[in-house]
Amino acid sequence: MINVTPLENIGEANHGWLHARHHFSFAEYHDPSRMGLGPLRVWNDDMIKAGGGFPMHSHQDMEIITYLRSGAISHEDSLGNQGRTVAGDVQVMSAGTGIVHSEYNQESEDTTLFQIWVYPDKRGYAPRWEARQFPHAARDAQLTVLASGRDRDADSEALMIHQDAALLCATLTAGQTVSHFMGEGRAAYLVPAKGNLVVNGTPVPERSGLSSTEEECLEIVAVDAAEIVIVDVPFPWHPRQIISG
Repeated sequence: MINVTPLENIGEANHGWLHARHHFSFAEYHDPSRMGLGPLRVWNDDMIKAGGGFPMHSHQDMEIITYLRSGAISHEDSLGNQGRTVAGDVQVMSAGTGIVHSEYNQESEDTTLFQIWVYPDKRGYAPRWEARQFPHAARDAQLTVLASGRDRDADSEALMIHQDAALLCATLTAGQTVSHFMGEGRAAYLVPAKGNLVVNGTPVPERSGLSSTEEECLEIVAVDAAEIVIVDVPFPWHPRQIISG
């Protein structure tokens, strides 16, 4: 089953320094029919103005993935980590038993990013933060795993997350195709960061959200130059499946 939610039907909040689109219920935006997909709980499409950002705040027991679409973001946390992640790269923060962090756009241009939250498989992990630069050429016309907790990706260079889930990315030129195989017991959420797609015969406009369940494979065709981001998750899944640490 494939469902596409166009950008104009996705939750929205404009705070001046932050213009956010919420694919799932978040903060003041609440839709009981959009509470996530399996362990995928949050997918925010954020634009952070130059000089703006999130001051120090805390999280616990959540895997937080940040995918930079344009610009850069500077990270600092209570573990002493500091780093700057640029467009096309990824940072992962396991909140675990608790972490305090800030994320600021210290650039002279606006930054756009996807912030993706995934429930962990167990409570009480040690908090951690990692960032990684990935060769952009590796994503040309093929899906590259950027973050994962799936067994099949254990020997890859993907950043680790504490869940049987994965974040994948590909860039396509007009007319190129790529396939994402899921199989039984899996679901996927796909967003074209750039460009328009046709997925299993269904049009998917830029920055809309596609939810896929009970599909063995997604056949993805780029209508024009496109950048796609996919989160692959176990399904069905419920937060009560999280094991106590």
